[in-house]
Amino acid sequence: MYGPNPNAVHPNEAVPSICYIKNVIKNPNIIVGDYTYYDDSETGGEDFESHVTHHYDFVGDKLIIGKFCAIAKGIEFVMNGANHRMCSITTYPFNIFGSGWEKCVPSMDELPLKGDTVVGNDVWIGQNVTVMPGVHIGDGAIIGANSVVARDIPPYAVAAGNPCGVVRKRFDEKQIELLLELQWWNWDAEKIFRNLETLCSSCEKNLETLLSKIV
Repeated sequence: MYGPNPNAVHPNEAVPSICYIKNVIKNPNIIVGDYTYYDDSETGGEDFESHVTHHYDFVGDKLIIGKFCAIAKGIEFVMNGANHRMCSITTYPFNIFGSGWEKCVPSMDELPLKGDTVVGNDVWIGQNVTVMPGVHIGDGAIIGANSVVARDIPPYAVAAGNPCGVVRKRFDEKQIELLLELQWWNWDAEKIFRNLETLCSSCEKNLETLLSKIV
């Protein structure tokens, strides 16, 4: 085998805090790619699904996370079920309390629904990050610890803060285009293993040279 088993819950017995979350989630509206992990020393990472909040079947939104993402402890994905009606005098959700107040249940088109939340491939998310509904985080992005991500983050950007904003790009636009075309995360395990040193080499000044070494 080339590398760890992507179908393992804990791929490295020496690091029990790391969990390949694809193998523990049960909600069909949470879709996660191979090798993406959640790291939590208190729970072993197996409680990832509890960090996806306000995720109700009747809304139908999805959380989609790509391959080879690294997600640190304290993540929260806030889904569209957290949204209240904003087009009326009050935003208070009377209907959820019953006792006759349910006569004011909002229709779906009255709720500010943002669509699916999508995290690309090879994304690194730091500790205690909150991702708001409908956000798209591009391939290769890095999200700093304690950030609140309320807007889309482009590929290969370093972003941080509340609200989270782009601090810098990891590469120039031409290099980003090359990396998005490369899509190394879609290679088979043997090809990744064969090119591991290239993928992990410093490439700030010689990315094109490194890419030419891929076999």
